[in-house]
Amino acid sequence: MMNAENDTWKMLFPVCINAVLSAIAYVSTVRLIPRIKSTFVAANLYGIDMSKRSSEKVPEAIGVVTGCLFLITMFIFIPIPFTDCIIRNENFPHDKFVEFLAALLSICCMLFLGFADDVLNLRWRHKLLLPTIASLPLLMVYYVNFNSTIIIIPKPLRPWFGFSLDLWIFYYVYMGMLAVFCTNAINILAGINGLEVGQSLIIATSILIFNIVELYSSQWKAHQFSIYFMLPYIATSLALFKFNWYPSQVFVGDTFCYLSGMTFAVVGILGHFSKTTLLFFIPQIINFLYSIPQLFHLVSCPRHRLPKYNKETDKLEPSVTIFHKSELNALGRLLTWILKTFKLVKWQEDEKGIIICNNLTLINFILIHAGPMREPTLTSILLIIQVISSMLAFIIRYPLASIFYDV
Repeated sequence: MMNAENDTWKMLFPVCINAVLSAIAYVSTVRLIPRIKSTFVAANLYGIDMSKRSSEKVPEAIGVVTGCLFLITMFIFIPIPFTDCIIRNENFPHDKFVEFLAALLSICCMLFLGFADDVLNLRWRHKLLLPTIASLPLLMVYYVNFNSTIIIIPKPLRPWFGFSLDLWIFYYVYMGMLAVFCTNAINILAGINGLEVGQSLIIATSILIFNIVELYSSQWKAHQFSIYFMLPYIATSLALFKFNWYPSQVFVGDTFCYLSGMTFAVVGILGHFSKTTLLFFIPQIINFLYSIPQLFHLVSCPRHRLPKYNKETDKLEPSVTIFHKSELNALGRLLTWILKTFKLVKWQEDEKGIIICNNLTLINFILIHAGPMREPTLTSILLIIQVISSMLAFIIRYPLASIFYDV
């Protein structure tokens, strides 16, 4: 009985302290953002909302503020999970301590690189390289502490591959790609007020619910570790959402997208539920697959793919890209044929071969099928899709997983 009570104390005490610190972080963020907005504008870190009639300067890259408060909260929290070992003079868990610091290092690096992107406007190839570099401390700690690269094979495939398969170095490649995907997937499903923060909040809340459900399992320490990061992240992001919702008072910038993606990758990798983490990215995966022809320049891709704002109706309409059909290579023609056949694009072609096609984003896809709409309505629809996708992810993770795995 004493052991059970002691384990419960070790489980809940740090989480309660973390929750208190998160509440303080929320209040601090809500109070700090209005006071610091003018500083960003004075430093020329601002943008003009292209979906509004006004040309008011809106502070950009405010994600660095919430990121810093998130990290400060985590720095203050560092000794709390290890207090019991210090008081009882027990063996100090150096592996867990290093794991904690490596996670913070990767997030801190991504916050810095995201802010550099907002200031320097880095190219896409840098956006792919930087998360890979920032994830290296994470992968090294995983190698030293766990080095488990074995995956369980689904039941229907076991006659051919056996019960499990060792992916060796390819598992590390997968985890590195997870960090790259998480940081950029949020970034390319963006551009309207509240969307970046809203989708990130739903993903973080989904991960938190999953952690709470699994908190009394044999892997409770891994899920406790994830909760440590999710609570202050949700608190600071919720405060940012208050100012980023329509009409947005601040822009979050790539800084917030990078911070969010790396935070999700950190808890997914070190919490040993990276596949479940990906399940919560269903809309981002769909948006990425839909965007592939433009992301890989098989179809003309403008610098910005934001929906077009109609000042007369105060509504958003699908934005388009214009190119000549001779610009399409064989793969480009194949992909566009698939999109046209399944009516996934709005396609116009004249006798001279000039093509007008909507930009390939989930945002524009909704607009071409649902018609023009006001920005807050469009954001709400996308966030509802995110919520439904998270519900689907839980169905896949629990009822359906039992069909394919011994769970």
